[in-house]
Amino acid sequence: MATLPESIHSIPLTNLAIPGSHDSFSFYIDEASPVGPEQPETVQNFVSVFGTVAKKLMRKWLATQTMSFTGQLGAGIRYFDLRISTKPRDPDNELYFAHGLFSAKVNEGLEEINAFLTDHHKEVVFLDFNHFYGMQKYHHEKLVQMLKDIYGNKMCPAIFAQEVTLKYLWEKNYQVLVFYHSPVALEVPFLWPGQMMPAPWANTTDPEKLIQFLQASITERRKKGSFFISQVVLTPKASTVVKGVASGLRETITERALPAMMQWIRTQKPGESGINIVTADFVELGDFINTVIKLNYVFDEGEANT
Repeated sequence: MATLPESIHSIPLTNLAIPGSHDSFSFYIDEASPVGPEQPETVQNFVSVFGTVAKKLMRKWLATQTMSFTGQLGAGIRYFDLRISTKPRDPDNELYFAHGLFSAKVNEGLEEINAFLTDHHKEVVFLDFNHFYGMQKYHHEKLVQMLKDIYGNKMCPAIFAQEVTLKYLWEKNYQVLVFYHSPVALEVPFLWPGQMMPAPWANTTDPEKLIQFLQASITERRKKGSFFISQVVLTPKASTVVKGVASGLRETITERALPAMMQWIRTQKPGESGINIVTADFVELGDFINTVIKLNYVFDEGEANT
């Protein structure tokens, strides 16, 4: 963000093109962990019968990233999709990232992101806590305290989204915007309500249907004054998984659909009636990150899509 042209520094972040990752934490999946509490009974039964073999196969479909948080940040990712869960029968009441199976402890991931921010004072990240599994009031309080302890004054309190520019954040030394999809957000000044970060989901394996959905979502659901996510992500059906069970998500779906998805991104413009945050699986593929960032240079050329 520090290298973006000066003409962009006063534009609301809601109007910039920002690259993000889908299931950002899934570069690490703990195959020794139990199945996540959000998984249907059929999956639970499958794992109880086939054990480690089942988890290894699940991992091929649950891991949507290969780069660590530090790797993603270094490559230019600034939005993180975070899903939090307690672990069944865990005496320590730890919080974990989770997507089907469990990932790392939440505090470890947040510390890793903070280390990057401490070394890069002009960089800003969006942390989107959008799914919570098995969490009681106590767990939310624990997570809120964790955020305070790790990020402290780096967190930007919830204000009118259109006031949030790089210039504003730099003047206040803010580097973190935390979005929290729970009523808890209303009680904590530094938590932005989840509705300020809508993320319409196409839920399809068809690249053509995905692109139609993405375009329609921008036209119909993009609201002035909030952030907006375009999920350039294909979601496998059960039949897709069965057919490509040994190959996994990346080979079976993502790589094959990549040319069409990248073509759609290249034709977009950021702005009030355009894209904002764009998320993808395997963000290192297809020059995704640089392609999204380059869309911002439309402002430098005086062609803002407003």
